Amino acid sequence: MIGDNMEDSKTKAFSPIIGLFLGILAVSTASLLIRFAQAEAPSLVIAAFRMVLAALILAPFCLSRFSREIVNVPKKTLILLVVSGTFLAFHFAFWITSLEYTSVASSVVLVTTAPLWVALLSPIFLKEKVTSWIVLGLVVSLTGGIIVGLSSGCEFINGRIACENLAETFRGRIFWGDLMALAGSWLSAGYLLVGRKVRGKVSLTSYVFSVYSVAAILLLIMVLITREKITGYSGQIYFWMFALAIIPQIIGHSAFNWALKYLSAAYVSIALLGEPVGTVILALFFLRETPTIMELVGGVLILIGIFLATRSETARESGNTEKSTIE
Repeated sequence: MIGDNMEDSKTKAFSPIIGLFLGILAVSTASLLIRFAQAEAPSLVIAAFRMVLAALILAPFCLSRFSREIVNVPKKTLILLVVSGTFLAFHFAFWITSLEYTSVASSVVLVTTAPLWVALLSPIFLKEKVTSWIVLGLVVSLTGGIIVGLSSGCEFINGRIACENLAETFRGRIFWGDLMALAGSWLSAGYLLVGRKVRGKVSLTSYVFSVYSVAAILLLIMVLITREKITGYSGQIYFWMFALAIIPQIIGHSAFNWALKYLSAAYVSIALLGEPVGTVILALFFLRETPTIMELVGGVLILIGIFLATRSETARESGNTEKSTIE
């Protein structure tokens, strides 16, 4: 993981915009790798492997350089770290499971709505003001989310949405997958809200390592409770799970946090809208999953809504690069 003591902008090796672009490419592979691993492994096992491997890979660096800080974390901050890790664990459990039930396009677009829920809940938990741009973005994105949710049992006919059996739509497998993806976004929002409160008290590296470790432990407990096996899969499945920990988790998230040292948080947030686009393109080529018209329309509305919500942040100075953790 890239720590807080990264070199300044005068000595950076390459453009932070390129680093951000590489990060988007990396996280866009997550859904694809999960689908490959789901050929044999249950979703909880995949989630657990992702976080356990990520924590183990980060451990040597973090414990050698930040062990004193981690050990001396105040009790109140420690509780918040555990809460944040709990949100992250259940986020991955719900979102990865959703990919068993619904399309990659629907799942990724819905889980990407997390920033909107953060904006909505910030006045309550962080005493941050909600602007008119945030409200507008929330309305547009919720409209898109409803369209995506209805896509399993409805379709566009002559410019209108036609649903054969709306009751069956809400009981259908795809609908529940969409709902789990949405729940994943709510849990991600909780993770981000807690992260905002904690990040000013601990370094980025200590925060990420601590939260990843808590999430890894909780996911392992879930696997044991459900009695899912963690051994006996083919080498290819373990390869996909290892790639999931390395590419989207370590490389992708590290690239985002590195870019936040040089680029404004608003710029990075808007750029992250490229993640669902990259994921849908990869799913089209590698999984042969073609998004429906309703998924495309709903997805575009969600992305527009997120863009509108981040608009309120663009007035901040580009030098205000507070490092926030990204799911």
